Amino acid sequence: MEKNWAFWLVYPLFLTILWPFSVIFVSFFTGQFRFFKGYLARVGAKLMGGKKVHVAIFASGAGSNARKIIEYFEKNDRIKVSLIVCNVPGAGVLDIAKEKGIPTLLINKTEFASTGYVTSLRNAEIHFIVLAGFLWKVPAVLVKAFAPGVENSKGIINIHPALLPKYGGKGMYGAHVHEAVIAAGEKQSGITIHWVNEHYDEGAIIFQAKCTVETSDTPITLAHKIHALEHAHFAPTIEGLLK
Repeated sequence: MEKNWAFWLVYPLFLTILWPFSVIFVSFFTGQFRFFKGYLARVGAKLMGGKKVHVAIFASGAGSNARKIIEYFEKNDRIKVSLIVCNVPGAGVLDIAKEKGIPTLLINKTEFASTGYVTSLRNAEIHFIVLAGFLWKVPAVLVKAFAPGVENSKGIINIHPALLPKYGGKGMYGAHVHEAVIAAGEKQSGITIHWVNEHYDEGAIIFQAKCTVETSDTPITLAHKIHALEHAHFAPTIEGLLK
């Protein structure tokens, strides 16, 4: 029996509607529900144009930079902070996430080093990762998984409270950086936003901003200057990268 035009119109539409529900139904019995849920979400995003860029912020502390970034993009129709990843139970950034209604992922060092939580990030539809006061070294598995262009990923960036390549590397964070800058008699300090690779603070530099270091400065007063630069420049730099 020859099929008429109505069949060829209705049949593809029926398959389009039935297929996602069939996949989800089967996934319940195979233990793969989370995987297929993430997969279908990514397929749906592609079919709808894939316009929204989902950002994960990794942070270990109070989260002042995270707050500024979240608030900067709250009314943005293309870029959304969709996940907060933290390695410190009770950290202030988790309170910010709760306040803003953003899902969180609390991670442990062993699994982070071995898997990078890549599957969890994929299931959350994350495209771009921002390190904002995150104190662990990013494992190679995560760097490779989120290299620009890999499964719609757009990369991983970090902000460092000094003018790299000076005062970077393992153990150089927060007050340790400011103390070293002042002890060396530097006349300037600042911030560096850079791509993340497998080594501490060695990725390609994206942006730097400077401030003067006065002879009267202490690590605390210098930290205030650095925070002002971070809050002024971090979110706009992210926006520029994701245009």
